[in-house]
Amino acid sequence: MFEPMNRIKNIDKKLKLIDSILRDCDGKISIALQDETKSRPAILMHLISIAEQINKLKDESAFEILELFSKQDLKGVYDVRNFIAHDYDGVDLSIIENVIRYGLPSLQESVDEILKRYHV
Repeated sequence: MFEPMNRIKNIDKKLKLIDSILRDCDGKISIALQDETKSRPAILMHLISIAEQINKLKDESAFEILELFSKQDLKGVYDVRNFIAHDYDGVDLSIIENVIRYGLPSLQESVDEILKRYHV
């Protein structure tokens, strides 16, 4: 269980880093995503990293942990990762904005619950 919990902690860290980037942009997602030099690339890379951690949980057969995420969140994370990785320059920023606004809070709730449940 040790390695999966490290992955959950990494996801938590990435979510908090995204939140920090947004705070630096006065909480405005659109401003953060318009910054092509720092904020946007950092956010997109953190989103990819979150997906990679979840994929590693799947590879490690950490199904009892994965079951604590909604299927919609897991599919969304995977889809966003593919969307960014396969068409970085063509990423529709309105989709990323919706992911940040509506998807990440749910993901953070799941991560918080997992960390609480496993006393991490």
